[in-house]
Amino acid sequence: MFEQIMSIDRMEEAISLFGNFDENITLIENQLGVKVVNRGSELKVVGEAENVGKAVRALNGLLSILNKGEQLTEQNVKYVLSLVDDGNEDKIHKLLGDCICISAKGRPIKPKTLGQQKYVEAIRENTVTLAVGPAGTGKTYLAVAMAVTAFRAKEINRIILTRPAVEAGEKLGFLPGDLQQKVDPYLRPLYDGLFDMLGAENFQKYQERGNIEVAPLAYMRGRTLDDSFIILDEAQNTTCEQMKMFLTRLGNNSKMVVTGDVTQIDLPDGKRSGLIEATKVLKNIDDIAVVRLGERDVVRHTLVQEIVKAYEKYDNLDGKKK
Repeated sequence: MFEQIMSIDRMEEAISLFGNFDENITLIENQLGVKVVNRGSELKVVGEAENVGKAVRALNGLLSILNKGEQLTEQNVKYVLSLVDDGNEDKIHKLLGDCICISAKGRPIKPKTLGQQKYVEAIRENTVTLAVGPAGTGKTYLAVAMAVTAFRAKEINRIILTRPAVEAGEKLGFLPGDLQQKVDPYLRPLYDGLFDMLGAENFQKYQERGNIEVAPLAYMRGRTLDDSFIILDEAQNTTCEQMKMFLTRLGNNSKMVVTGDVTQIDLPDGKRSGLIEATKVLKNIDDIAVVRLGERDVVRHTLVQEIVKAYEKYDNLDGKKK
């Protein structure tokens, strides 16, 4: 057995590092097969030499997160462990300090994974960004945060959010109300992100002024969108014709972000996804970025990551059987 001692500057750090009922340390111990003992201002890590080294690097990474004023969660503890396992713990600092904007309740909104960081940088540096990834990777939420930031900085005059009104096993005609009321449930995730960042009152004010528009994709036809930040959500459910129509709406001084999950396509059989085609057609064009997020970038409940992983494994096995 091998042991290594590391120092902790303040007792508060040790308390936050260990977490409620030592949950953070228990995660590290279980994953790496080590034992971590707190001795005042020191931590003793005992186990196999390689695993002790990984545990110490993970603990130092978590301390750097705490020193930046961030809270530790099960999600970011597991993420730091995955970075250490890949030998990428030196990249933890990239996740710290990059605040995109402040929510209506004063909460800083930041990328939580390297994939999310790459996504945010792609939006900053390109006019059009295509983001493909599973549920829970923050594709829509971070795009809305970037749109709000650009709007507050007066870089653009309008935020336009849209998604195709494609039924996922249900029919629009059975929903009550007029067309707008029928499509509102499809647009709800976009409203939620804007409410969080602007507050319901400000959202209402900007919507009435025309600074914010949330509408089905069909409403984009025939328009030229200047001075706007345009987000197309659930783009896996666009047809190839719809995607081309949308992309050619781009006007002067505008940005576009297209997001989708190609494992959740609800198009009728025989219809090709416009998002899948666009990632192939546009991949080598300057000022257009294609970003792929994976199960490690899932920042919802940790069980979502396991669900995504299980489906990927199942699909891979099913593909081999065929």
